[in-house]
Amino acid sequence: MKSELSRQVNIQRVFLFCALALIAKAAELQIFDDSFRRRADQTTIEELTVYPPRGLVYDRHGELIINNEATYDLMVTYNQVDLKTMNVAKFCSILDIKESEFKQNLTKDWKSGKYSRSVPFVFMKKLAPQTYARLQESMYEFPGFFVQVRNIRGYPHSVGAHVLGYINEVDQRDIERSNGEYETGDYIGAAGIEAEYESYLKGEKGVTSLLRDNLGRIVGKYKEGALDTAAIAGHDLYSSIDINLQEYGEHLMQNKTGSVVALDPKTGQILCMISGPTYDPNLLVMTQDRGQEFSKLLTHPLKYFFDRTVMAKYPPGSIFKAAVSLAGMQEGVINPNGGFSCSGGYFYAGRLYKCHHSGHLNGVVDAIAHSCNTYYMNKYRDIVDKFGYSNPDQGLDLFNKYLTEFGFGQKLGIDYPNESPGSFPTSAYYNKLYPKKLGGWHSPTIMSCGIGQGELQLTTLQMANFAACIANRGYWYAPHLAMKFKDETPIPERFEEKHIVHVDKKYFDVVVEGMAQCVIRGTARIVYVPDLNICGKTGTSQNPHGDDHSVFFAFAPKDDPKIAIAVYVENAGWGSSYAAPIAGLMIERFLNDTIADNRKYIEERMVNANLIDKFLKNKPTVKTSVKASAPKKSEPAPEPVEIPSDQPESAAPIGQTEQKQREKK
Repeated sequence: MKSELSRQVNIQRVFLFCALALIAKAAELQIFDDSFRRRADQTTIEELTVYPPRGLVYDRHGELIINNEATYDLMVTYNQVDLKTMNVAKFCSILDIKESEFKQNLTKDWKSGKYSRSVPFVFMKKLAPQTYARLQESMYEFPGFFVQVRNIRGYPHSVGAHVLGYINEVDQRDIERSNGEYETGDYIGAAGIEAEYESYLKGEKGVTSLLRDNLGRIVGKYKEGALDTAAIAGHDLYSSIDINLQEYGEHLMQNKTGSVVALDPKTGQILCMISGPTYDPNLLVMTQDRGQEFSKLLTHPLKYFFDRTVMAKYPPGSIFKAAVSLAGMQEGVINPNGGFSCSGGYFYAGRLYKCHHSGHLNGVVDAIAHSCNTYYMNKYRDIVDKFGYSNPDQGLDLFNKYLTEFGFGQKLGIDYPNESPGSFPTSAYYNKLYPKKLGGWHSPTIMSCGIGQGELQLTTLQMANFAACIANRGYWYAPHLAMKFKDETPIPERFEEKHIVHVDKKYFDVVVEGMAQCVIRGTARIVYVPDLNICGKTGTSQNPHGDDHSVFFAFAPKDDPKIAIAVYVENAGWGSSYAAPIAGLMIERFLNDTIADNRKYIEERMVNANLIDKFLKNKPTVKTSVKASAPKKSEPAPEPVEIPSDQPESAAPIGQTEQKQREKK
């Protein structure tokens, strides 16, 4: 009896032990170890990325200039596709593709690590709305496939391709640099505003969890969407661009190579940025034809992707005379009212450097108005020789201090990619170029810099910023494109910093008056518009590879400036031939909202002018360094040298101007 009871207890213990073991295992599986639940979830739950709409971009007046348009990407999870039961022929018919294309799109290099059989990937991008509608009716027949709605960019005004930029699908480098923020299939800003403000515009992705049945078909949201996270739209941006001015400027610059930058001198906000030639930004929206269009633009000899507003470095020509005037007057080297006589050129070491002006000048105002090369070669030499003819290093370094304050030779800090710092020559550069043991260098060696030639290199952005500095009589703000965000997110603080130039205001007033007289009675008379009080300066930049470049910078009105502008037209000759008229028309359009009837002929002439052939003939036109040094005294005296100045009769028809250039050559 006792033995039988003991055996019964042992059996009970075994059952109890087994029960406890089962309870422990169940607890492990259901409470402590979620691996089995996760495996089940992976077969029944699918997490889909919800892409946020990118932030919209408006111009300064609230006009929408970058919007979002819905597009449909067909996605597939390879492991959920049953090719034995799937009606491939019907599927291909709906999508209007061949079965060979179906196989190609479905088969990936699984060993590369870029794709996974259990993770959705793009089968076909950017379905047409009609195709999407047909597919939705039969989607239940094709397990493993689903449509993901994305937003692509649209450009309502079809202008501003460079400044607005475009988006790309991320590549492997983008993914690696993002620390998990981007993954295959994501879009990223790749140029212009889109790239610079990517972190603001992109928004935050969300996630939707979908429940699948045993056949892999989606039957609804998992837990009624309790685990879903909503996508957060990007910040809407109000840019400083005036889209009407941008559009008008591109209209004037058609069939020309060069650039235009206009800004509000009081704030540094950029009103327009034009790099010519340009293209319709809608060519690069994320459509099926994008790759082909991108390749055409990339390989075209006109170099459409080369942004001349910030990347091209040009000799500034005669507009640089304003910088020489300011530095010279501040250092006491130039007397603002000192008389000067020009005999039609500057004679040195047996060589005559011709000047298109001749006669008496009553100081800086006249020198700027008539753009006298002889005057500025003399005065630039006086600045460099301030500490003695044998000590040009100290004089040049002193002059360069002012150039730095003007924003030359450095990045201005614009909220825009690929900005070049430009450059200006230093004493160290010349000491290396002309070693002292071989005679060294002196002010005559570099006197061409005094008229904006030589080794000087400025961007069009820097030229426009210098015009703004003069308009403000001695200060400037970093040029920028962001005016404000719609949700009041602050723009970078650096754009509110005032950069002071240590030149007395009275000397700026002299230069301003000189620029005003340049428009009234000097080389820029073609720009004159009654009551606008435009102040400007022409320039003709020497081009050793062909026709000279046309340059102009200006601001208006004189006493309450609302716009500062720089225009650079490559291979266009005199500054007053193309750059000045284009700038004058844009200023008039911006301030008066229209062009006066008596100036319509200028507008028509600019629109119809085609200089593309000149550009293609004269390539390359942009160099990082152009040397124009005076000869050594021991050299024989050659023929007179023609150095670009400015057209003395700026109102002459374009045909006459080009004839003069041919006669000159």
